[in-house]
Amino acid sequence: MNSTVLIVDDEKELALILKDYLKKEGIDAVTAFDGSEAYAMFNKHKPNLVLLDIMLPDDDGMEICRSIRATSDIPIIMLSAKNTDIDKILSLGLGADEYLTKPYSPAVVVAHIKALLRRYRKQGQRNNKDVICKGAFSINMKMHKVTFEDNDLHIAGKEFEVLWLLASSEGQVFTKEEIYDEVWGKDEFGEISTVTVHIRKIRSKLESGNAPQVLKTIWGVGYKFEYE
Repeated sequence: MNSTVLIVDDEKELALILKDYLKKEGIDAVTAFDGSEAYAMFNKHKPNLVLLDIMLPDDDGMEICRSIRATSDIPIIMLSAKNTDIDKILSLGLGADEYLTKPYSPAVVVAHIKALLRRYRKQGQRNNKDVICKGAFSINMKMHKVTFEDNDLHIAGKEFEVLWLLASSEGQVFTKEEIYDEVWGKDEFGEISTVTVHIRKIRSKLESGNAPQVLKTIWGVGYKFEYE
């Protein structure tokens, strides 16, 4: 089943260009050019992702973001012609997943959309438990918290995401490329070596907290989570 993206932008030409780019990638898209139409299209099409302009003729994109987030956890990308920290902070605080500034390259926006859709879909396919417990070792997804024998291990950000990815599929071996695609996104720009760096940091923090080394290296292949 194809994913559906709702594009909410009063700049009709930009919205239609993005729609065409998404169509070429096999992603369905519907458009709305103001706030009232955005709500109607959201309820009608139940999109998998919303691309939402902050400045609309009849509504505030941030308020629409707040309304969507109250009932749905689908990815939301905010668009704005203003490149200010306060707008980014407000957008992300309201639950947006990303904030992109106009003018933008349609190809880059589509890359962000594909990465978010893939990450969201695979998270839903994986083990949906919020807490993984192995002996005295615990990983809490909702709280982004890792503990061993009731002591907090300060593992956060991408390090936590790497650990959760491996722990939620215990025994499965992931290559560095697969880990990078899952955590950073296949269409993100960066160095694959960052995976090795994050694995090393996680191990160091586990060791400093006297926790077992649950991340195993499978030489020539990749890494897996294994609690012995």
